Amino acid sequence: MTIYSIDHTLPNAPSPFVPFALTDVLTAYAGHTQQAFCHFWQLSDTLILGMKDTRLPDLKDALTEVKKAHFQPVIRNSGGLGVISDAGILNVSLIFPKELAASTDAAYILMQTLLQHAFPEHDIAAYEISDSYCPGSFDLSINGQKIAGTAQRRIKEGIAVMMYLSVNGDQQSRGELVRRFYQAGLKTAFGTNGYPAVNPESMTTLSAVSDHQWTIQEVMARLSNALSTLRNDAVTPIDVNEWLSANQQLEELAVRLTHMAQRNEPLKEVNDVHLL
Repeated sequence: MTIYSIDHTLPNAPSPFVPFALTDVLTAYAGHTQQAFCHFWQLSDTLILGMKDTRLPDLKDALTEVKKAHFQPVIRNSGGLGVISDAGILNVSLIFPKELAASTDAAYILMQTLLQHAFPEHDIAAYEISDSYCPGSFDLSINGQKIAGTAQRRIKEGIAVMMYLSVNGDQQSRGELVRRFYQAGLKTAFGTNGYPAVNPESMTTLSAVSDHQWTIQEVMARLSNALSTLRNDAVTPIDVNEWLSANQQLEELAVRLTHMAQRNEPLKEVNDVHLL
């Protein structure tokens, strides 16, 4: 099974809704055609929110902290809580038919295995880092500090496993922004009701724990090579716009983009937030 790879990294990052809408299009397609995809993507200075974040008691105050930091918020269409996306964060979506991972855990293990094979010089563990932002049972860490978080989305017969990987940059500042977001949104209830008491020290970057300052392109190359080795198949880059047109998926993408716009209406209603 040839794996198609898509590069939506900076400076060619799409508008904020596109990665999420495209994930749904590709996941549904993978389920009924047995085609697999690896989508690399980035967003500039964005706080990606889960639906639970929109239920913060003082969401307007929380969003004010985001705006003060010159970040934009966007509500994603998969589970979890808030995560940062910027020039030092690489998002990776593995999209494949569900027969390759019968259970939820099996799908997450595929992502952990990929990262471990790409960086064999590190011991990458999977367990919850409870005081990180967006904690989950398949947080990926090195020496007790989280470098990546994972999420999963299933559409009919297709699966998307998504990872944000902190490659380089100021992880401390990322953690401090998310901490301020929840402090402003929860006030004295900070760290309760299923929202994390974010400790910036609980997270780090791949570069910070390495003897090398990793670039996004280097990490993408490592992941692509590891994926090809693990699956014993070629990883073939494609132009996603040409692919969407050739496979009659442009209309479906437009529908999914509309869904994302509707999902993000609460941001405009609460704080007059205008997304790009």
